[in-house]
Amino acid sequence: MAMTDKQQDTRHSPVLAVTIAGVDFKNPVIAASGTFGFGREYAKVFPLSELGGIALKGTSLKPRPGNPTPRVAETPSGMLNCIGLQNPGVDYFLRNELPFLEKQGTRLISNIAGDTAEDYAAVAERLSGTSIDMIELNISCPNVKTGGMAFGVTCAGAAEVTKAVRAATKKPLCVKLSPNVTDIVSIAQAVEDAGADAVSLINTLLGMRIDIATRRPILANNVGGLSGPAVFPVALRCVWQVAKAVQIPVIGMGGIATWEDAVQMFLAGASAIQVGTATFTDPYAMLHIRDGLSAYLADQHIKNISELTGQVRPY
Repeated sequence: MAMTDKQQDTRHSPVLAVTIAGVDFKNPVIAASGTFGFGREYAKVFPLSELGGIALKGTSLKPRPGNPTPRVAETPSGMLNCIGLQNPGVDYFLRNELPFLEKQGTRLISNIAGDTAEDYAAVAERLSGTSIDMIELNISCPNVKTGGMAFGVTCAGAAEVTKAVRAATKKPLCVKLSPNVTDIVSIAQAVEDAGADAVSLINTLLGMRIDIATRRPILANNVGGLSGPAVFPVALRCVWQVAKAVQIPVIGMGGIATWEDAVQMFLAGASAIQVGTATFTDPYAMLHIRDGLSAYLADQHIKNISELTGQVRPY
């Protein structure tokens, strides 16, 4: 029986599915933590099952009120934020958010944060018996006065919290790395040695803006995390450096706004990507990126997205 044109197109469609640390994703486009909340708002815009996964809002052991306002500011080609990891705490998440997320048909990555290594381990332990597919350690948030940043800027600190969480859970473990360091490669290697199954990078760059009328910082926290297209070249460089130095998968993020950006991330060494700030200007950005990747692969006669990973040809 002859196949219809539609059946032929389906048969020859490029494969977008990827596997990261033993977790299968239907496509490599993941919503980045912090910009997507717990997905409820975006679920009103499109089915969350269209995404490869969601890196959920950073969750701590106890509720956190976050930083005082103002805590968001526009910048050229990006934005600053100093939300301060506002979240309702892990117990609230398990009671009120996870049941909703379990019905959405996509992979769930729980981004966790803490003030101490013991805090991180306690959150991870609470998540261990749940349907969460992967844990992402936020050891690199630049806009809280304790925790996060202190761990993410040294090899010893990054390794300490990674070891603590590794001992507390058997869930696949991804560590989110900070670009606000001298040598991101050494920190990636340190968390790999400490038991990380993957790394994601980059988190935001530390930035600032000043109101020249009041002569005061625009953000109440004085400084915040810079995200958006402005940081993409830095993110791409970091992914390229880290991917060459570790054996575990790299999830690339930082300023990805188009499918062309995504292709560059894969070529630099990413096995999947996360998209954040772009969704503020276009709620459908991730779907456009996914479809653009598929069209690019078809045009280039590439059968599987994984064939792109690390295929940049340096001079």
